[in-house]
Amino acid sequence: MIREIQDQILELKQKNDVAVLAHSYQSPEILEVADITGDSFALSVKAQELPQKNIVLCGVRFMADTIKLLSPEKRVVLPVAEATCPMAEQISPERVLKFKQENPEFKVVAYINTTTELKAVCDVCVTSSSALKIVRNMPEKNILFIPDYNLGSYIKKSLPEKNIVLWNGMCPVHAAVTVGDCKRAKAAYPNAKFLMHPELPQEILAYADVIGSTAAILDYAKNCVEDCVIGTEKSIADYLRITCPDRKFPLLSKRLMCPNMRLTNIMDVCKAVSGEGGEVIEIDEDLRLSAKFPIDEMIRLSK
Repeated sequence: MIREIQDQILELKQKNDVAVLAHSYQSPEILEVADITGDSFALSVKAQELPQKNIVLCGVRFMADTIKLLSPEKRVVLPVAEATCPMAEQISPERVLKFKQENPEFKVVAYINTTTELKAVCDVCVTSSSALKIVRNMPEKNILFIPDYNLGSYIKKSLPEKNIVLWNGMCPVHAAVTVGDCKRAKAAYPNAKFLMHPELPQEILAYADVIGSTAAILDYAKNCVEDCVIGTEKSIADYLRITCPDRKFPLLSKRLMCPNMRLTNIMDVCKAVSGEGGEVIEIDEDLRLSAKFPIDEMIRLSK
């Protein structure tokens, strides 16, 4: 049944001039029909180079928005309108504007996992892979880092020369992992490498052999001879088990499963590609330009 739907998607992509982009956290059957897979920012950058005029983004809303910010001429569709990122919506633009008015010496650095409205009032965006380099390259000492407290804590610890202020936002999935989970995994897999995403709390990262973005975890795991305990969303472990069937990729915690990423199924993708389902992303042009500015700054500072 799934194979039949996948074949239908492949036909519809050709017929309707559609490219399917899928975040790495999507299910294997969706990744198999995607033209491009990867993390949120990589997808938005690569979307600009695609010849197709229509993009179906399999992930969550801020990812579809980011694609539209950088490719306004393309028709961008989110297959499931309810697929959102809780962390992206934890901080209001009004709160940031008030902070900037009261603290004009600070620059506001926003994780890419934020709403379009929040990006529009920030100075620079970052990804988990570029955050450390970008904050280090910024001439300013005073930084407000939002919304992810855990990623911000990792950056703050790595750059003690900076005055980094953090607010209490975080990914509820990564934040749910406990020290007990780490101890149990260490006991069960004493010779494995522990690969962890910096969205995990600092007390969890203390158990890591490697700390990196989703892409960095995948790259390391594929080229590592040891078994790897995966400290990020379950789909990454699932994907690695398929691509490297001779090795073990246990999940650090059973809590590492994002319900929002799993709202999109293969039938939703089929409907979106056919033009009969999903939500078309629309962004006001003034808002788009304001939200695009910190992304442009990210690209400049990451060089």
